[in-house]
Amino acid sequence: MIRSALWFLWLVLTLIPFAVVLLLLSVFSRVSAYRVAKAWLNLVVVSARWIAGVQYRVQGMENLPAAGSLDPVILCPKHQSTWETFALPAMMSHPLAFVFKKELLMIPFFGWAIGRLDMVHIDRSKHSEAWNKVAEQGQLLMAKGVWIIMFPEGTRTARGKQGNYKSGATRLAVATGAAVVPIAVSSAKCWPRRTFRLSPGIIDVSIARPIPSAGREPDELMKEVETWVEAEMRRLDPEAYA
Repeated sequence: MIRSALWFLWLVLTLIPFAVVLLLLSVFSRVSAYRVAKAWLNLVVVSARWIAGVQYRVQGMENLPAAGSLDPVILCPKHQSTWETFALPAMMSHPLAFVFKKELLMIPFFGWAIGRLDMVHIDRSKHSEAWNKVAEQGQLLMAKGVWIIMFPEGTRTARGKQGNYKSGATRLAVATGAAVVPIAVSSAKCWPRRTFRLSPGIIDVSIARPIPSAGREPDELMKEVETWVEAEMRRLDPEAYA
């Protein structure tokens, strides 16, 4: 608990100056602002290892398109904790754009900062309007080489549990011709949902080969994503699914 408290204090203290710099830079360059955000996220992940003993290992990074590629990609990770929202942008070769609920924009410094980045914030209560915004902005961002990241389960699931996989990401993929990349993440082993109490250990991240979306139906394509992710989760964290 002490190590978790120290880490969270470090997170808050570093967030404020990084957010201020990001807000200032965003006036002139969104690219530079994203680099500042990525640097802070990397610092958060590294400090979790130093302070709280949370390590990670990645399999399948070679499956992703190389840096500089303009191939449209949508990442579909398992969502167990806040850790993957920090770690995935820090480790990826391309900038990521999250699709997230607009309420996050109200969080001091953090929300203000992500509001100045090329992200897609939506009003979940307005389904049709939200989808149109995701489709329009998603296509524009992927044309610039930005990868879209969407959590198919929508919200964080407990360790060993499976949420309801929604087809928004694959619907966007079919509409834009983007490839879909399933990702399994066992983050709840070290950072369970709804808490900032971290436990020492190793988080596994496994990245599948991109799945082309041409000629596919969104629901059928999401079923393939779900099948791969859930099978891989049981391989990475068998104790949780015993």
